[in-house]
Amino acid sequence: MKRGVWGAVAIAAGILLAASGVRLDQAQARETVIVALGDSLTAGLGLPEKDSFPAQLEKALLARGQEVKVVNAGVSGDTAAAGLARLDWAMPGDASAVIIELGGNDALQGLDPAATKATLEKIITKVKARGLPVLLAGMEAPRNLGKDYVDQFRVIYAELAQRYDLVFYPFFLDGVALDDQYTQEDGLHPNAQGVARIVERMLPKVEELLERVSANSSDGQSLR
Repeated sequence: MKRGVWGAVAIAAGILLAASGVRLDQAQARETVIVALGDSLTAGLGLPEKDSFPAQLEKALLARGQEVKVVNAGVSGDTAAAGLARLDWAMPGDASAVIIELGGNDALQGLDPAATKATLEKIITKVKARGLPVLLAGMEAPRNLGKDYVDQFRVIYAELAQRYDLVFYPFFLDGVALDDQYTQEDGLHPNAQGVARIVERMLPKVEELLERVSANSSDGQSLR
């Protein structure tokens, strides 16, 4: 009798452990991995990691009940071309979506807007070839480069977003740029409060990106 009782207990325990393992696997499978591909604005130059854009965005999304992980794939000083050069190894295999924030250093260096656009287009097409939704964050050129350059640079992002049906956030530093309250001493990079402001303003677009991830998952399930 005792052996029978203990055998039943062992079987029940095994079932419970297996069920908990299934639930864990399902939870892990549900986690959405957003890759934030960018330059110093994404990397969090001058800030602790916890105050960087990816970290603050992940925290804000988790607070809204989203099962997400935001990967910091920002490298300070990167131009669009540098971002393209490291794209393949910067993208984890479990990526679900990508936020692209690149081009600011191109503008600071006065690079040809047409070349920046062509490079960003290559990044976008490579990401979309993997079936991943994209949020494109626009950048603005310094005004001292002249109106023509500023206008040519600005339209890069809107045109690419429309052509490739991307989620589009027109200016990454909207509400933060040139405001001493939200920038570090260099006047360029956001402080922790500035990053929080960026996250707050961008959240609706990021949630739109997550809706596209869900739509992709539903389509995939319907095909199986």
